Amino acid sequence: MSLTIAFESVSKDFGPVRVLRDVSFSLPPGKVHGLLGENGAGKSTLMKILGGYERPTQGRVWVDGKPCDFASPREAEMLGIVLIHQEINLAEDLTIAENIFLGREHRRGLFLDAARMRTETAALLKRVGLNVDPDARVSQLIVAEKQLVEIAKALARDARLLIMDEPTATLTPTETDRLFGLISQMRGRGCSVIYISHKLDEVARITDDIVVMRDGAYVTSRPTASVSRREMANLMVGRELEDLFPSKAHAPENAEFALEVQGIEVPGWAHDVGFSVRPGEILGFAGLVGAGRTELFEGLLGLRRRTSGRIRIGGRETQIRNPRDAARQGLTYLSEDRKGKGIVLSFGMRQNLTLMALQRYTHPLLDAAAERRAMEQAIQAFGIRARDPEALASSLSGGNQQKLALAKVLHPGPGIVVLDEPTRGVDIGAKRDIYFLIHDLARQGLAVIVISSELVELIGLCHRVAVMRTGYLTAMLDAEQLNEKELIAHATGTHQSS
Repeated sequence: MSLTIAFESVSKDFGPVRVLRDVSFSLPPGKVHGLLGENGAGKSTLMKILGGYERPTQGRVWVDGKPCDFASPREAEMLGIVLIHQEINLAEDLTIAENIFLGREHRRGLFLDAARMRTETAALLKRVGLNVDPDARVSQLIVAEKQLVEIAKALARDARLLIMDEPTATLTPTETDRLFGLISQMRGRGCSVIYISHKLDEVARITDDIVVMRDGAYVTSRPTASVSRREMANLMVGRELEDLFPSKAHAPENAEFALEVQGIEVPGWAHDVGFSVRPGEILGFAGLVGAGRTELFEGLLGLRRRTSGRIRIGGRETQIRNPRDAARQGLTYLSEDRKGKGIVLSFGMRQNLTLMALQRYTHPLLDAAAERRAMEQAIQAFGIRARDPEALASSLSGGNQQKLALAKVLHPGPGIVVLDEPTRGVDIGAKRDIYFLIHDLARQGLAVIVISSELVELIGLCHRVAVMRTGYLTAMLDAEQLNEKELIAHATGTHQSS
């Protein structure tokens, strides 16, 4: 059932930029292969070539000993090669069932067989653990639910080779466990899987072997069991990777609160939530998907309806009706949806950077030279890797897009910053860069709030962590209480009071 894949001297150019350089390696059938590399290493581009979304500039792909030059994803799918993209690739206005069968609808004579498609969709959703009506519109789903729909859609294609690009980026540990069960079942039936992830603990747990790429080139292949996570990280970045997290500075205990929140109510999502954070402190928010963390802060900033709650900034009570009100008072928010709400992909890097602070650059005409200077400074300060400072945001790797999004929300000079999943989908090197940036923000006196599904991230970064469950704040844990067992227990409601 499974396929043998080989890449022979594959190169890929986008205009004058070469993103893949003479890549040659093979993947034996019936295994789970971990594909590792930093953002910009060429992993996704190579997989898009294999999946029929791109064509190589040079070289060829071999499938079961035959050369293949796929002109479209449909041609790849006809051989059983299915790609689940890192970024959500669903039609927002269609239902879940319509998305899953889009382009391959079941018919009864001249008419669509909607009943059969709904029934099969319900079975697929059950397999991935998503309890949602097949007739629900995708636009009504949260990011994690959309990711599970993407996985269900791939399962419906009867894949012989399934390519998964960061499939667990938004999933809870329970949902991840269920996905790994599905992968094991598929491997047991002879299906091969290519698993792209920056979560090295997952790679160590689920893959049979690893393939490492760096700077558009193939580096090595190894049995997973023979490589430690630290060795994986060092192979990806090409050097010894130092400590992932900076040493925590002591948070000021007697400083006036930067932000105080009492009795916040966001209908359906957050109930009577209160918390506070001081300048120089990093406060984390943990919880399972659907716990209400993102919705709480969307309500706080006026992005979502809030029915009650008191907000104090710098000791003064204030009203926040929309993000503009929040920004005026030094409160800013980086969305978890980097490409949908974080940056404008069709804009250049500098246009993204200055978007929230345009008044600095219009006198009254736009001062493009000042924008360029600001962009050059941001490239240095945030470690953004770009071949051209005038490049479109869409041309950057995921990690560099995230650094640009961080630079954008920080450019106006806020005193309080809320970072929602700040390292989702970025590689280990970029994660470390972002962790040190967050640490520096706190050291400079900003109050920082980090919403994250990665418990290790919260433990390594934060002075305190608030835990939410089903819309309620159930615990506030100090640094000495921070461990995975404690966080999971509070998040799942299994914590035993002593």
